[in-house]
Amino acid sequence: MLKNKFAVVLLNLGGPDSLNAIQPFLYNLFSDPDIFKIPFGQEYFAKIISKSRAPKVAEEYKLIGGNSPINKWTEVQRVLLEDELSKTSASINVFTAMRYWKPSIKETAAIIEKKNYDKIILLPLYPHYSITTTGSSFNEWNRHYKDDELKLIYIKNYFTHRKYIDALNKRIDETLLRFPEDVRNNVQLVFSAHGTPISLVKKGDPYSDQISETVREVLIERNYSHQHYLCYQSKVGPMKWLEPSTESMIKELSVKGHKHLLIIPISFVSDHVETLFELDIEYRHIAEEVGIENYFVMTGLNDSPIFIEALKELVLEHL
Repeated sequence: MLKNKFAVVLLNLGGPDSLNAIQPFLYNLFSDPDIFKIPFGQEYFAKIISKSRAPKVAEEYKLIGGNSPINKWTEVQRVLLEDELSKTSASINVFTAMRYWKPSIKETAAIIEKKNYDKIILLPLYPHYSITTTGSSFNEWNRHYKDDELKLIYIKNYFTHRKYIDALNKRIDETLLRFPEDVRNNVQLVFSAHGTPISLVKKGDPYSDQISETVREVLIERNYSHQHYLCYQSKVGPMKWLEPSTESMIKELSVKGHKHLLIIPISFVSDHVETLFELDIEYRHIAEEVGIENYFVMTGLNDSPIFIEALKELVLEHL
């Protein structure tokens, strides 16, 4: 029987919990040197860009309830995971730490330092590794955590974990049932991942390769049940990003006569503005304009029991 005390830290992006929180959230985001590398004046840049972007972003959040549900879903996942881990013989507490909002990584690290845990597992809610997500969160943790670094266990990725793949396929099957029965065999599976700049790929960031591998594993498990496509969303700035874009893919599929699309947010484990607004509102308008007849966005993994099982297995494997 395990008698030591363990902590699990669920690392996530975080999101504004009110309309007033949007500008400070954006400021935190644009201040991150792992995403925006500016040789000087980064805080000034972050202040200017967050102030200019906040009104537009606020309009998006108004359409999804006025705040980011990523905070709610992360807390749900924390509670569910802690409950599952309590059924084991180990003594494990689960915490959350948000990169750009609350509770911040700095705050959570300070709490954990005082509790004298024997091991601390850093478990990102990003199945795929990128320096802009998992890497940034690890770097921020290491800036603030002052205790024995030998206590730390880093889980870098789990993009082919069997339960994670199972959870995705369960959600896909649930969404297929929303289509009229007579068109279900003709539905196109459109995997939409958050994009990254091509420059990151050239520097060796493994994110895009890991996304492709997840899609491959999902399709193998489904025995390639439907035609499928991989595209990328959320481009920011003038740099060249991963292609094709989700917007262009929707248009291209319509031109080819495909009118029934199932949009699968592949790089997210909970719903937030990029699924609820960008995919389900903004791109839905585009789909309607180009004649798509059935357009459904897969619900995020959120409180998926299978996904929670995946997280539980990851924790126990690393202990």
